[in-house]
Amino acid sequence: MKNLYVGNLPHSTTESELRSLFEAQGAVDKISIVTDRETGRSRGFAFVEMTNAGEAEKAIAALDGKELGGRTLKINEAKPKTDRPRSGGGGRFGGGGGGRGGGGRDDYQGHARQPREPRW
Repeated sequence: MKNLYVGNLPHSTTESELRSLFEAQGAVDKISIVTDRETGRSRGFAFVEMTNAGEAEKAIAALDGKELGGRTLKINEAKPKTDRPRSGGGGRFGGGGGGRGGGGRDDYQGHARQPREPRW
C-alpha cells in the first residue's frame, strides 16, 4: 500500500473525480480530500492510498504535471507526518507580530522603556 500526496487541486474537485483519475492507473483504496475545519472548503490538496506500490508509481509518473480544472497537479509519495518539518508561528503566542509574546513593533527605538503611570 502506498499513500500519495496530490497537490494544487482545484477547490471544486470531488472525491469521485479523483477516484476515476487514479483508478485508470490502478486500484485505489482510500481518498481523503483535506478541507478547512471552519469553512468545510477544500484546501487544494488530498491524499490517495493505492493498494499496489507499482501502480502508485505508475500513477505518479502518469499524473504528476497533468492539468485538472486549469491547474497543474503535483503528485508524489506522501511523507509521514513525523518526517515533515514543523513551521514556526501560529498558535496563541507563537511567532507573529504584536500582542504578548510576539515580536511586534519597537516604539522605543534605542531608548530605555519607562514604567507607565497607573491609570486610576
